[in-house]
Amino acid sequence: MERMTPLLSASDLAIGHGGKALFQGIDLRLEPGRVLCLLGPNGAGKTTLFRTLLGLIPPISGRIMLGDDPLSRLSRVQIATRLAHVPQSLTTPFAFTALDIVLMGAAALLGPFSRPGPVEHQQAMIALSRLGIADLAQTEITRLSGGQRQLVLIARALAQEAGVLIMDEPTASLDFANRVQVANAIRQLAVAGTAIILSSHDPDQAAALADDALLLNRSGVIASGSAQEILTAENLSRLYGIPVRRERSTDGRLHFS
Repeated sequence: MERMTPLLSASDLAIGHGGKALFQGIDLRLEPGRVLCLLGPNGAGKTTLFRTLLGLIPPISGRIMLGDDPLSRLSRVQIATRLAHVPQSLTTPFAFTALDIVLMGAAALLGPFSRPGPVEHQQAMIALSRLGIADLAQTEITRLSGGQRQLVLIARALAQEAGVLIMDEPTASLDFANRVQVANAIRQLAVAGTAIILSSHDPDQAAALADDALLLNRSGVIASGSAQEILTAENLSRLYGIPVRRERSTDGRLHFS
């Protein structure tokens, strides 16, 4: 079976700061409709990798491609049409409405002095509708639950109409109900063809959501490939430096302890 052209890929990538590599030899590919989970402890370099993939810091060596185009040759606006970032949380001193926040994504492709118009408002409302929260459009962000805020951030990224979402621990600090709500949204987006790379501290979440996984700790890449194949007790024990047990429930789901 012929593989699709990845929307985002990296080959023999070395990342770091000030010319000093934290890690090297990172390879990844993200095809439409697939979810890649970056799993590892705090301080393992997940944020640095995301910032590199977003073009915010240059790689030390290796290559990042958006489709058939080298990331380094694209402008910020060109990158924004293909790649959107969903941060872990949103802090704002202003009482923006959910629609205001999502319009920031829709307006990402406009010039610096342009204002969102009818087209951008339509994009924003479509993004909110896709996540089932159009009724929250006029609600102030400070009045939303943690899960609802995270869905608004996802909608902001969708309003850029990019094919790839990079999500930084999208369920961190959320309670169970909100984690389920956001996880369901991620599944629906993948089914609709969006390519997603997300970071997580939870192997159970990686097993439930991800098609592929990249295991990264301070010593480098532990393993990468199919999530079901590389999420083993041995690999996770190496990743976290503690004994890990892998179990499969009667419904086929993987669980780790």
